[in-house]
Amino acid sequence: MHFTEVKSCYIGPEISPEQFIAEHFFLYLVKGTMEGYDGHKKYKLAAGGYCIVCKNHLARYNKQKEDGAFEKVVIILDEAFLKNYQERYRLQAGKAVDTSAFIGLHRNELIPAFIQSLMPYYVSGGKLNEVFANVKREELLLILLQDNTQLANVLFDFGIPQKIDLEAYMNRNYKFNVNIERFAYLTGRSLSAFKRDFADIFGATPHHWLMEKRLKEARFLIEKKKQKPTDIYLDLGFEDLSHFSFVFKKQFGINPSELAALQSTL
Repeated sequence: MHFTEVKSCYIGPEISPEQFIAEHFFLYLVKGTMEGYDGHKKYKLAAGGYCIVCKNHLARYNKQKEDGAFEKVVIILDEAFLKNYQERYRLQAGKAVDTSAFIGLHRNELIPAFIQSLMPYYVSGGKLNEVFANVKREELLLILLQDNTQLANVLFDFGIPQKIDLEAYMNRNYKFNVNIERFAYLTGRSLSAFKRDFADIFGATPHHWLMEKRLKEARFLIEKKKQKPTDIYLDLGFEDLSHFSFVFKKQFGINPSELAALQSTL
């Protein structure tokens, strides 16, 4: 199977680069390796592997190139498409149990063949010709649901997140780089209810608490684990190193790189 032309194939609406998964999507890894983390555990995917990444979860990815290349195929299974599919095929789905962000799938020889079948339909920019997009997405669903019947309970659950334990959720997910509105939605609250409950539990605003929590963790990792600021700032929810350095020094009176250099001499 030859994929050297395909760096990233998206079928369906574009997905946001942030760490909130707004729509289900199928991920096939062509070349390289990927490690995902959803706040509970880490998941590894090697070349030739595939999974479903579930909506209404937080997830972070680290990718490693193979021979200087990292290639994947991403097929978005958005709600509008799934509702239409369910209605046309009159599919019934049971209640979805709590799932992690990543669902491993049974190995099926039809999947590599399906990926290969996409090649003639690519257009410029590594995307599939829109005329064929829904047809190929339906073909993929037929393959997946035939081998993974319980997957229907996940894909065709169109409910919104229910109210959950805010304190436990935030202590587990504070490192994810998403906005306050996302945290409110994922904990089953309106923004105003989220802020009110947050103040009652933590005695601080979400922004202040998140910043302090992340910075304390950063100091712990630098001082006790001897980690470098360049290796930790993204995993702690900071978008760039300069901002991380600025707020760290404002909080602790010392630049994180200076603290790391000091620790290396001890």
